[in-house]
Amino acid sequence: MNNNKHIIRAFVELGKFLSQFSLKGIQKKENMLYNDLFFEGFKHQIKLAKEHNGWFTQENILFAIEGWSKLLTESNLKQWLDNYSFNSIESKKVAIIMAGNIPLVGFHDFISVIVSGHEVLVKQSSNDKHLLPFLAKYLEHIAPELKGKIEFTEDKLTDFDAVIATGSDNTARYFEYYFKDKPSIIRKNRNSVAVLTGNETEEQLKALSEDIFRYYGLGCRNVSKLFVPKDYNFESFFKAMYDWHPIINQAKYANNYDYNKAVYLMSEFDMLENGFLMLKEDESYASPIATLFYESYDSIEQLKEKLEQDKDKIQCMVSNGFIDTEIKFGQTQKPQLWDYADGIDTVAFLLKNTT
Repeated sequence: MNNNKHIIRAFVELGKFLSQFSLKGIQKKENMLYNDLFFEGFKHQIKLAKEHNGWFTQENILFAIEGWSKLLTESNLKQWLDNYSFNSIESKKVAIIMAGNIPLVGFHDFISVIVSGHEVLVKQSSNDKHLLPFLAKYLEHIAPELKGKIEFTEDKLTDFDAVIATGSDNTARYFEYYFKDKPSIIRKNRNSVAVLTGNETEEQLKALSEDIFRYYGLGCRNVSKLFVPKDYNFESFFKAMYDWHPIINQAKYANNYDYNKAVYLMSEFDMLENGFLMLKEDESYASPIATLFYESYDSIEQLKEKLEQDKDKIQCMVSNGFIDTEIKFGQTQKPQLWDYADGIDTVAFLLKNTT
């Protein structure tokens, strides 16, 4: 495990602090380090994040925070970091360019850099700029040795040794050119898929609705496409989605639903819909908000071949007994610390390029 136990302890304490902010509500607890300094301030940052970004509802922000509070335990951190040797690290400055599609989406990169013993230079998305700087201040109070090692900037990135950048396929081309002389991880668009057989239980399909609708489908771990057997009957699927019908009351989501529905109708595309979700047969992986693409398959083996060929487009695959690396229904937005985006081991990259 990382020799710097103070840093590990700081993240464990941060996990405890975050446990006060959950889907059940926000409740101040006793015996939290520096709670008088930070509790009300973090409540305010959550309020600012909501006001700044219409997709960041209280529920989705608290879902993300609660997820991190459960991950940042001593046993989880130990299980994650025991796989690496941190003995010969030469501290470098690592830049992170973060996406802003879901709350705290760049937090895993941030943690990875810090536990690897490096300084971090963060360029946040304007869509998600309130939560992380505040949590960084909390970490600096727990572990004063982090002061001066965490920097946030809105300017052009300069004076760094390696970079982790997340963006679209378009921005990735720019990143690849701009950072060609630096060790880098550059992430592009990916989407997640679910493979259905028609034998799913109601419980499994209801769990799948979480993978589809959480964060309004804006995350790369959200299921944006289904693969279904020929002549699949969507009746059970739509029934299982019904608990999410209040999502249509969110104005931004409803606007996307209405717009995309109008486009499909004018283009005379065939589609299925239930008043808050549209299903459209399409070979693409990236579906618009409020739309789920689907494709039919004839044989499991052919489908496996197709998905293997397209693996660079896929973040997660949700299924039941389809492949070894599948994710269970309802679990895409609950990754472990050792589940790396795009399958690229961030900590291994940080150690390899800094020793």
